[in-house]
Amino acid sequence: MLILASQSKSRLNMLHRAGLIVEAKPSLFDEDSVKTAMRAQGANARMIADTLAEQKALKISNKFPDELVLGADQILALDDGIMLDKATDIAAAKKQLKQMSGKVHRLISAAVICEGGKAVWRHIDIAKMDMRPLSDRFIINYTTQNWESVRYNVGCYAIEDEGSQLFRRIEGSLFTVMGLPLLAILDYCRIRGLLDS
Repeated sequence: MLILASQSKSRLNMLHRAGLIVEAKPSLFDEDSVKTAMRAQGANARMIADTLAEQKALKISNKFPDELVLGADQILALDDGIMLDKATDIAAAKKQLKQMSGKVHRLISAAVICEGGKAVWRHIDIAKMDMRPLSDRFIINYTTQNWESVRYNVGCYAIEDEGSQLFRRIEGSLFTVMGLPLLAILDYCRIRGLLDS
């Protein structure tokens, strides 16, 4: 069995649909303070995503040392280096979509697996997202209709739903866009005997 150190229903569903036996145990640690401190020290999006994924997994691994624990995190970075967090309300979502409109951003998805209170595996994957120019009218209608389904998603979109309308081009794995470098995780799970090879 694999423990997912997250309360993300999307990540849990991805792992279940891929055939893994998974139990979710949210780590519930203060991600915002870690992000703030790391940004102040000049850490890039890749370092932050990796650190957050590891901290989530470690917290649960210390409680369940005999299990494999997966921590995951995703950071959105604009090409100018600005990192966006999840929008706190519809107004913030509209502002973020306007900021991303017509530009490229990257989704950095990190996954770390811990065992016995230490990291034993890690992987980072990046998807390049080319957002089409969005009209003010589109942004208003999109956020009004989709807020409840995207409020916990960085970038204010679920690519598997109407979020697909936001883009003209995507380079990278759809799983990475959805928040997990799933294929790499499945490879490691086969190595560890959680899946047949």
